[in-house]
This record gives sequence, structure tokens and C-alpha cells, in this order.
Amino acid sequence: METTENLLQKLRTEQPLIHCITNIVVANFQANGLLALGASPVMADAVEEAAEIAAVSSCTVLNIGTLKRETVEAMLLAGKSANKHGKPVILDPVGAGATAFRKETVLRILNEVDVSLIRCNAGELAAIAGVSWRAKGVDAGAGDADIATIAKEVASNHRCLVAVTGKEDLVTDGENLAHISGGHPLMSRVTGMGCLLSAVTGAFLAVANENRLDAVATALAFYKRTGEIAAEKAVGPGDFAVHFLNSLDSLND
Repeated sequence: METTENLLQKLRTEQPLIHCITNIVVANFQANGLLALGASPVMADAVEEAAEIAAVSSCTVLNIGTLKRETVEAMLLAGKSANKHGKPVILDPVGAGATAFRKETVLRILNEVDVSLIRCNAGELAAIAGVSWRAKGVDAGAGDADIATIAKEVASNHRCLVAVTGKEDLVTDGENLAHISGGHPLMSRVTGMGCLLSAVTGAFLAVANENRLDAVATALAFYKRTGEIAAEKAVGPGDFAVHFLNSLDSLND
């Protein structure tokens, strides 16, 4: 199994190109986070070039946070191109249960693209699985369902990894399950933290030679530790975001 240190060293040496079709709220933070980590971001969502960019990228991240019809088309073109060229595809189903348009888009992507990883919160997972859940917009919400069981079912049904993040993270391939603890409450008070995490997991997957579940679990643990270190230096959410980017750059293991 590859260690955090080995994956980070490889990532920072190879500087994988991470193609993000993302939302307007987080694009800048996501790009800066990838740069701080050691990866190279490209934020290309035009229908005219999405497939071409995905073909030359190391990974493609599809984030449905601010959807338009043209964005959906670009995501499908990019995802299929990444599949054709053997590159991982990360799906971030932001607020999947908030509207019919979002849920239909997520299900269409899952039906037409071979997704490597779904990185979501509990409410988004429940929406994908069709499980009753009390969600509030794009927030995780609350419910009584067994998230680990649902995550395994979704992973098996779509033949991909599923990472559900929150106070405690879990990642599964449908059979194996890893739990990741840590992090800090300030991480939930900065917009784009989950969106950046999806891109960070993509960067780790882009350089992973061995077990992809291990690579995602490593990325989740690294991210939580980054939040802990940033929180030690921060006064509040404003400077926490700055310290978080600095910690992405400085943390080695």
C-alpha cells in the first residue's frame, strides 16, 4: 500500500493536470487549492473544448453546483472522453436532492459515464439512492438511514468508489469500507471545502498505482489533517481559508 508521503511526493513531482467543470462559487478556491497541493488545475467548461481538455488531463472532476443545460452537455462530453483515454472521473453531486434537474443530471452522468468516485455528503448519497432524507439545499441534512450500507449499495450498483464526507468520512468500493476521523468544525464554515476535496481526491487518484480505495482514504485523511493544522493558526473562517491553502502546500505526511 502506498503511503501518504509517497503519494504526495509523486503528486508534487508529476503535477497532474486536473480538469474541473465546477461551479461559479468555488472555482477560484478549487484552482488555488490544487495549485497549493502541487497539482495543475484547468477550469474548462465550454462544450466546444470539454472533450479535448479531458483527453489530455490526468483526471476530470464534474461538480454540479451551478448547473445549466450547456454545463450538463460539457460534463457528459468530458466524462466520456476521460473514459476513452483511461482517466479517472470524479462526480461531486452538489445538492443532488435539492431539485429534479440536479437529480436527473446526476443519474444521467452515472448512466452515461463510468465514474471512478462519487464524493458526496450524506444527503446527496441518499438522493442518488432514492432514500428518504431531510436535506436543506446543498447541506447534508439529517436522516435515519444507515449511510455505510447505502454507500456500499451505490458503489456496487455503479461499479465505483463512494466517499461520504462529514464529521467522519467513509469510503467504500462496495465490499471494503474505511472510516476516516479528524478535521475541524471550521471546515464546514468555508464554502467550497467539499468541492476542493473532490478535486484533491482526483489528484491523488491520478497518481495512484495501486489500490484506488487506499488512495481516496489517504486523500481524505490528508485533507482532515490539513484542516486541523489550519485551525491551530486561524482566528475564524476568513483566515482559516488562507491557512488551509498554506497547509496544503506545507504538509508532507
